[in-house]
Amino acid sequence: MNLINEILRNLLFLPVQASQWARELDYLHYFVFVTAMLGAWTTLATATVFVFRYRRKSDHQATPIVDPKPIHEVVFIGLPLVLFLAYFAVGYPQYVRLQTPPKGAIDVYVQGKKWMWKFAYPGGPNSTDVLRVPAGRPVRMLLTSRDVIHSFFVPALRFKQDALPGRYTQAWFNADVPGRYPIFCAEYCGLGHSSMLGELVVMPAAEWDAWMEQQRHATLPQAQDGAPTPGEDVDLRGSLVDQGRRIAAVQGCFKCHTVDGTQHIGPTWLDLYRRTVTLEGGKTLIADEAYLTRSMMEPNAEIVAGYKAVMPTYQGKLSGPDAAAITEVIKSLRTDAPTAEPQKGPIYAPVTGK
Repeated sequence: MNLINEILRNLLFLPVQASQWARELDYLHYFVFVTAMLGAWTTLATATVFVFRYRRKSDHQATPIVDPKPIHEVVFIGLPLVLFLAYFAVGYPQYVRLQTPPKGAIDVYVQGKKWMWKFAYPGGPNSTDVLRVPAGRPVRMLLTSRDVIHSFFVPALRFKQDALPGRYTQAWFNADVPGRYPIFCAEYCGLGHSSMLGELVVMPAAEWDAWMEQQRHATLPQAQDGAPTPGEDVDLRGSLVDQGRRIAAVQGCFKCHTVDGTQHIGPTWLDLYRRTVTLEGGKTLIADEAYLTRSMMEPNAEIVAGYKAVMPTYQGKLSGPDAAAITEVIKSLRTDAPTAEPQKGPIYAPVTGK
């Protein structure tokens, strides 16, 4: 099987396969390609035979009337239909699995802008154009754009997801082959589109853990001897949470929302993430990243039961990364174990495009 896979991959000029998803998607590609070529060659062979066998033999030859039998209609309609349904039966479960991140996936916020990729790890550093991930662990990407539509594309993973201005989208992957793989933008986004390049660095899990720990400590306040400042209360989740706290304070979020469970003007942020929220009218939903971001930009669209519609919109006040940072603050205030399944399907949460 591996030999056939390598032969077909090289025959079709496909890049290396750096994940199980890439291999499964290529198998579907091979199936579609082989059946399409068989159909094309069968049609060509039939047409060639007909050209010679039923060529005109005289100037006054009449065209025969062909009355197809029911079996002919069943074959010529049923066979393509079976093939198309087979494509769907294989491809649709793959799409659903790609859009349903597993529990425990590592979150990475991705922002596309002319013409670069910016990455933010909730528990670590920020980076530009270089994304480091551990091999063999699922990684969930939360993507948005600052300006126009971009498309995050890693050919080696067969991974492509649009980054939309004013929205968050999600997808996940599990790269199982360490190495360095190019990142492209697959949506024309302006004059610098071809130079919007990045690099995915897939590291052995132990090396990635050590690198992440080093990056976390690099963001801590340092004393003169290089150790963390004694007595300093530092959040080891890293710079994204720290940045979110500062943004929330500047925007006045703590005037209405508490972080210790106390009831106030707005719902408390303590244990808000993944909580089942009851809205006016009795509708319930899960407070995931999409809901938290939407509540900042469209606060009056979904009013929590027991609270008044007094929160102003932050559309145009908070950028996509700022909203993501505040979301990470709320996620960091979760004290209980997960009680809900991960978000299924694509996330479409409004954010600002600035």
